[in-house]
Amino acid sequence: MSSDALAIEVVDVGKCFHIYATPRDRLKQFLIPRLRRLARIAPRDHFREFWALRGVSCRVLRGETVGIIGQNGSGKSTLLQVICGTSHPTTGTVRVHGRVAALLELGSGFNHEFTGRENVFMNGALLGLRHEQIQERFQAIADFADIGPFMDQPVKTYSSGMVVRLAFSVAVHVDPDILVIDEALAVGDERFQRKCFSRMEDIKRGGATILFVSHSGAMVTQLCDRVMLLDGGEKLAEGQPKDVLAQYQRLIYAPSDARQAARAAIREGRSVEAMDAHPATALTTNQSAPDAGVQEYFDPGMHSQSSVDYASRGAHISEVSLMTQDGRRVNGLVRGRAYRLRYTVRFDRPGSRVRFGTLIKTVSGIEIAGSASSLGGNEAIQHVPAGAEYEVEFTFLCALNPGTYFLNAGVLGDGDDATETFLHRRVDVAMFRVAADGADRASGLVDLQMRPTVQLRTP
Repeated sequence: MSSDALAIEVVDVGKCFHIYATPRDRLKQFLIPRLRRLARIAPRDHFREFWALRGVSCRVLRGETVGIIGQNGSGKSTLLQVICGTSHPTTGTVRVHGRVAALLELGSGFNHEFTGRENVFMNGALLGLRHEQIQERFQAIADFADIGPFMDQPVKTYSSGMVVRLAFSVAVHVDPDILVIDEALAVGDERFQRKCFSRMEDIKRGGATILFVSHSGAMVTQLCDRVMLLDGGEKLAEGQPKDVLAQYQRLIYAPSDARQAARAAIREGRSVEAMDAHPATALTTNQSAPDAGVQEYFDPGMHSQSSVDYASRGAHISEVSLMTQDGRRVNGLVRGRAYRLRYTVRFDRPGSRVRFGTLIKTVSGIEIAGSASSLGGNEAIQHVPAGAEYEVEFTFLCALNPGTYFLNAGVLGDGDDATETFLHRRVDVAMFRVAADGADRASGLVDLQMRPTVQLRTP
């Protein structure tokens, strides 16, 4: 691969922090090893090592948008800090090609004693812009941040949302080659978040590289070309957003005694090259539905190859199927008609406050619609004995526009710590296609039955 095509190259990077039990140990570490060396005695450490990253390698191409996901403490923020140069790796190398604009922490890079205006000019200069360039862009930055007269007030008087607004506005108006964002957008309101993502999409179309950390699966799926999963400072998986997010969910919902097995299974899974040729995506793009007009059908060769089973916590889901209203099994649906989703749940051990659910997603993993058998609490089934078997059915009107979709099925109940968790969940357990009903006016993912009325207005 040509180096000109690379925006970021991370090779076998590790980051180690020294953890001291007490402030006294920090002082000991500063003084005693030196004295022991002078006395020709082998030095002894007064700290323990914590490796936030271990052996992480990745390549990000110019113009690519890559998401980084993982639980808190998995090493996401540390990796971004190493890439941005605010922290140096203990081992390995990092090469970055181009101007980096980063939004790593709330208010990072801002002097809280200075006004917003002064911070705009200071941050712009740090990012390589001349004073005249910042002046030319200042009004656009101020308009995007939309913090009004607070622009001339000290940043220490800002709310957390106002700090994010201003920091993001500066980052996206310096024409970065690489834009790095770490969770910060979760602070803004929904309207501002939508404006930010619209701006990020513009930056992406302009050819910039984006690194994006978020706990929102929908945001990662919508924005990213590729996703990396970090856990315990290691890179466990890398590939298509839908696949990696499914593995991430598999990991976080694994029981504590099965967590290491889940990590090993994910680490030993398909390579990036294999995931790039995602079988479910290939099926939707290379095959077409049987020529059956606008009639439902069942294709025995259509089955999900990206299914992920969560570890069972005493329940097991089976016999998942889609049916017409008169009971015929189908996986080729017609827009505008009613269908039934049915599955069976067997309980191997007693359950409490049990409820059932389902979710429909696109090929790229965007969640479209879902439902649950109850809201929880007193509406849930309070006690289920071991050996019980339930047949669960959801009836729905298919308002989806033509395309291929995937189904999740899940059963929730109280876990060992009396908090609600998945007793069993099957991700992408089934796939189906939707054909048009003959009306072709609708666009997007869902047909909301928008019917136009057009009249000529006369003076």
